[in-house]
Order: sequence, then structure tokens, then C-alpha cells
Amino acid sequence: MVAVLLAGAVTAGCGVSGGPDAGTADGKGPERPRITVGTMPVADTAPLQIAIRKGFFKAEGLTVRTTTLSGGAESVGRLRAGAIDVSFGNYVSYFLAHANKALDVRIVSDAFQSAPGTHAVLVPKDSPVRSLKDLEGKKIGVNTKRNISALLVQKAGKAEGAAFDDEDFVEIDMPNMGTALKSGSVDAVQAVEPFATAIEKSGAGRVVADLGKPPTAGFPVAGYASTAAFAEKNPKTVAAFQRAMSRAQKQAADRSHVVAALPDYTRITAEEAAQLHLGGYPVALDPARLRRVVDLMREFGYVKQEIDVEPLLVRTAP
Repeated sequence: MVAVLLAGAVTAGCGVSGGPDAGTADGKGPERPRITVGTMPVADTAPLQIAIRKGFFKAEGLTVRTTTLSGGAESVGRLRAGAIDVSFGNYVSYFLAHANKALDVRIVSDAFQSAPGTHAVLVPKDSPVRSLKDLEGKKIGVNTKRNISALLVQKAGKAEGAAFDDEDFVEIDMPNMGTALKSGSVDAVQAVEPFATAIEKSGAGRVVADLGKPPTAGFPVAGYASTAAFAEKNPKTVAAFQRAMSRAQKQAADRSHVVAALPDYTRITAEEAAQLHLGGYPVALDPARLRRVVDLMREFGYVKQEIDVEPLLVRTAP
């Protein structure tokens, strides 16, 4: 059942002793040896958990506390409020917040890109819907409106001659999507792993469109961000975070590391984790890749102006 996948608020630590904001004695360590990172209980964030459990942050002089968020909108709000230092979130939400001047954002690490099965549109098993075109005028559940979920649906739908706008989407937390399908409150949902596989396994729904295939194959989905102020004030802290995440992203290329990490922060077993569809975990930030997100946002009217991605990326760590 999807419900068993929901992870509660996560608090995980690794690292060093000392005051919460004191740097190391030699002045060479991070300015903030203790940071709070926003995360979500999805396969995308497995490298963060790998970095914690394998001591990659500790090796960089960092103690990381994680707190679970509901989606990109909450990530933006909590970064702006200073409630968290760094956060996982989808690129659409971050670039939209930047364009609207809601957040002076800086991307500090890549996180995840799509692959077949990682993002899917599902409908009830007995639904007559056979394509995205069949969903025109119907309600589609997404984690957050005007974010990566809706954008991928719109792009894939366009390839099938279907058009969707904001009114076609309904916000539903990922763990509740299977229940929403069963209740009939929506006609379809756009789910990610591990929720998409759980919905299928539970019999609550079936896949009608795989958004990890063309035209949205290999799409840059999410990264880790901070505010510009945090990045400028704490360059050594950000660099330390980047080095630890780079190590973890490399390890995530071996799916066995991801499968081993998933039960630590979701409520799925290792056996269930082994069956999930996993995407890519890019090691380095690439402005050319991320411009693909901006181009799609402009195509569907999320933003009107061009967004220069390069100045938003913090690339300090070797």
C-alpha cells in the first residue's frame, strides 16, 4: 500500500563536535559545521542518505540534520524563512521562485534526472483512459501545481496532441495518490518512485504514460539549493556539502547503494526497493542541461523572460 511508504520527519546526524555555528579551530573547516537540509522520502534523495550513512559529510567536517518536506513550494518557503540551510527541490519551483523574485536562489548540487519508470501518469485499473489525450478535461493529481510534475505531463501531452492547464491539476501529497485514485477524487495522478510502483503493486492504478521516456527522457528533475545569502556567507560550508554529495552521487550510479539506502528513510523493504525504477544521479552541475528546464518552462508559459542559469549555480568544489 502507498501509505506504508510515507516517512515521518527525519532527523539524521553525522559529524563533528562543537558549537552549532563555530568553525573548526584551524579556520579551514566549514563556517557552519551543523546545517539543516530539507529532503523528501523519494528515490531522488538516496545520495543524501548515502552521504549521511557512509560518513561523507563527517569527512568534510559537517553534521547534517534532515527534515522532511512536502514539495518544492515548501522548500522555497522554508529557505526564504531561514528555517533550513539547504534543500532538495525540483528545478521548476526554484527557477520559478527566482523569476518571480520570491527567492534569491543558488543551486549547490544536482540531484536527479528522469529515466523510464521514474515519473508516470497512472489511472485507476478499470479506467477507460488509454492515453494522455484521453485525460483532456479531466483531473490529474500532482504533488504541486506549476512544478516539475505538471510540466512533464504538459510536455508529454503535447506530443500526443493533448493540452493541459492549471485548472486540470489538483494538488495531492505523494503518499495519498493511491487513495485518491481509489476514491475517484481524481482521474489520474502523476507519481514518482517509490510511489508509482507502490500504486501499481497495490492494484490501485496502472501506468498510462511513462514520463521518463521521450519527449521528456533524461530530464533534469531536482537539485539542492540554498539562498544566495547563505552561499555567499558560507562558501566553505557549501563546498564541503558539494564534495560529500559528489561522492554520494557517484556511488548512486550503482543501484545496490540506492536500494540499501531507501529503507532507511522510507517505509519500504529492501526487497521492494530492489524493484523500483531508478533514474540518474548527476555528479556535477551543468548549465547546458538545466537550460532545458528553463526552455520547457517558457514553452508552457511558466515564465516569460529568459533565465540565465549560469549565475544561479554554485560550482566551487573540485
